[in-house]
Amino acid sequence: MALRNLRTIGDDILHKKSKPVENFDSKLHQLLDDMLETMYDADGVGIAAVQVGVLRRALVMDFSEESDDPIEMINPEIIHIEGEQEGREGCLSVPGKTGSVVRPLVTVVKAQDRHGKTFETTLEDRATVIFSHEFDHLNGVLYIDKATDIRDNDDDD
Repeated sequence: MALRNLRTIGDDILHKKSKPVENFDSKLHQLLDDMLETMYDADGVGIAAVQVGVLRRALVMDFSEESDDPIEMINPEIIHIEGEQEGREGCLSVPGKTGSVVRPLVTVVKAQDRHGKTFETTLEDRATVIFSHEFDHLNGVLYIDKATDIRDNDDDD
């Protein structure tokens, strides 16, 4: 595994739409491993491939406090959403800022794992927020493109 450079706001790649993953090979496995290492090193809970400069539809998340149990999603598709929640978000690619964003309360996702096997999962609450944030990255959208009340991290609440 290796740390990859995080792309930050101002880098044009962050506003490009990622392409589907077609090869489920060792190169993809290395990318996913590197994304996880980079995310953990930056104290993140999710990261999309575009954030490390790779325009492929891949994301990883790990929001469990109890154990390191990351979720990898390749070529994710949203099957169903319901409800609504609003909360503050930050982003590894937009350091030093947070903003308020409306996200679904529940999201049903169809995706592939690192070996190309298709699976479906239902995400709720915080998990759906993290997924929605990373899914937006795959479509070239940053949270600040839809956020309100954007603040510097050192601003008082």
